[in-house]
Amino acid sequence: MKTKKALITGITGQDGSYLTELLLKKGYEVHGIVRRSSSHNTGRINHINEKIKLHYGDVSDSDQLENIVHHVKPQEVYNLAAQSQVRVSFDIPEYTGNITGLGVTRVLEAIRRNGGTAKFYQASSSEMFGDTPPTQSESSKFNPLSPYACAKLYGHHMVRNYRDGYNIFAVSGILFNHEGCRRGETFVTRKITLGLANIKAGKQKELTLGNLQARRDWGFAPEYVEAMWLMLQQIEPQDFVIGTGETNTVEDFLKAACAYAEVDIEKQVKYDQNLSRPNEVNVLQASPIKAKRILRWTAKIRFNDLVKIMIDSDFRAVGLKPIGEGDAILAEKFTDKYWEGD
Repeated sequence: MKTKKALITGITGQDGSYLTELLLKKGYEVHGIVRRSSSHNTGRINHINEKIKLHYGDVSDSDQLENIVHHVKPQEVYNLAAQSQVRVSFDIPEYTGNITGLGVTRVLEAIRRNGGTAKFYQASSSEMFGDTPPTQSESSKFNPLSPYACAKLYGHHMVRNYRDGYNIFAVSGILFNHEGCRRGETFVTRKITLGLANIKAGKQKELTLGNLQARRDWGFAPEYVEAMWLMLQQIEPQDFVIGTGETNTVEDFLKAACAYAEVDIEKQVKYDQNLSRPNEVNVLQASPIKAKRILRWTAKIRFNDLVKIMIDSDFRAVGLKPIGEGDAILAEKFTDKYWEGD
């Protein structure tokens, strides 16, 4: 049997790095697309660089995408590339639409023009639901409340168009918030855990946050990339909601993190409403029943464990000794770990 080839856009991001490790473990030949830059942007995959093949390209460049797909000839393509900051999308809506929205069409066109045989995964987002009442499932109404969500919804609909119009095996994973030790430092969960670690290490005096009442369904990113892979192993292409089915506020996350890290929330955490979005999404909560039934996928790491894992990782990152409980949880629930370097 020939070795399967996978091509990943956004391979240098959190999900891209975890997905790469998973596919390598499963025996894939992994190719990734990276943007040419004067500075190094491959920190999350440096430990596996020798095991993968990287190609310079961008989801804004249709010709280069087509060339890469032609030369790699992948059986599976995972589109994880995006301008993924919801708050920032209000400041750069045109760029967000170009990369996060039109980028999906460019990758799909590259597949179509190369025979349409590669299976395609699109990273859709729970933000597409906007203010639709929870819980949100595959059949829930979409009502995007940010340029980011609008761009994701465009891409989501294009997946369906290429699936129905060109018979391409194309699916969307509607992923609810998924965090981990490699989450970008501007995302609120990582901003909290790294900020608290820096406070404990004496490198930061206080932590400033915006809206604390937003309620989200938070899961653990390494588990979610397994769901991505499972979607492309099905006989028929289908879209799936991926989440834990549980919901907590940003304030809940902050309090749990402060308690675990032993940081005084009253003295060292400040609030600035200027950090809030022009349009706020109040509650996102997944209904992952379909994923459990068809993919046999359920989230194992839950909210409190996630907080502990991220705090312990950031304690280590700033030179502190991890509290340890988070590491123990990780080892116990994932004895056959497919990520490395955390």
